[in-house]
Amino acid sequence: METLRSLLPPINSLVVFESAGRLSSFTAAARELNMTQAAVSYAIGRLEDHLGTALFLREYRRVRLSEAGRHFHTDVSIGLQHIQRSVQDLRAVATGSHVTLSCSTAFAAFWMVPRMAKFREELPQVDLRIQTADRDLDLVGEGIPLGIRGGVPGDWPHYHAEALAPEEIYPVCGAGYLSRVTEPPHAADLLAHRLIHLEEPFRSAATWVDWFASAGIDGRRVPKGLQINDYVLVVQSVIEGQGVALGWRHLTEGLVEKGVLVRLTDHSLVTGMNFHVVWPKDVPLSGAAQEVRDWLLDQRHAAPGRG
Repeated sequence: METLRSLLPPINSLVVFESAGRLSSFTAAARELNMTQAAVSYAIGRLEDHLGTALFLREYRRVRLSEAGRHFHTDVSIGLQHIQRSVQDLRAVATGSHVTLSCSTAFAAFWMVPRMAKFREELPQVDLRIQTADRDLDLVGEGIPLGIRGGVPGDWPHYHAEALAPEEIYPVCGAGYLSRVTEPPHAADLLAHRLIHLEEPFRSAATWVDWFASAGIDGRRVPKGLQINDYVLVVQSVIEGQGVALGWRHLTEGLVEKGVLVRLTDHSLVTGMNFHVVWPKDVPLSGAAQEVRDWLLDQRHAAPGRG
């Protein structure tokens, strides 16, 4: 049985092959890798001998990947990219500057991005990596120090949790939408409007039925409308004037202040729950991760983009 060591070709030949295949040129690969053209050609030849198949078709003044070469190049490129990313991550961790934050796409887009200039200004030494997912990740299993979660800390016994923002929900629409309809002064008036529904597939989220119920309105009267399973797309649809959606205050307040979104009615659904910064109890935070956690919590009373 062949061992992995005997089966795999030298890593240098794979690097040369990736470059030559991507550039469709031994000469260009030689320039990129600071090698001679003859050295590139020799490395490719040795690799083809090792694999027992031609990876390139040699034509007049050009080379191109063979069919086998194309398949192999795809796999080699993916593998080298993963290795490169892992090396970069390990080096960043070794210097203590690398911190990953796990959160929803909506939190990343509407809470983090507006504050990134301030983050870079105040923590320039930290290499922040935002990892979005459609569900709450196992931070320990994924090797992630910090996360953002909505709910009750008692449901996460293996995590420390500090409240970042209360859950407050109110209706929002785009400014263009109000140019075509009369602004609804009361909660009940929204029953006659086009409602956009968030169909959250994994995380628990309040619905229009919940919001109307909090205003004393029978949920059975809530009209069906456009249903979207991604909150970023919900907000984009609202901005484009497609209808009215629920706005989570900590995500939409900056857009409301800028006039991109308009808050409708004075009624809010306050669930009594919070969104939290969480981190594992059994894994000590690096100094950089502690700085990021403290910075996030310091933003509780700061508006997006402000000092």
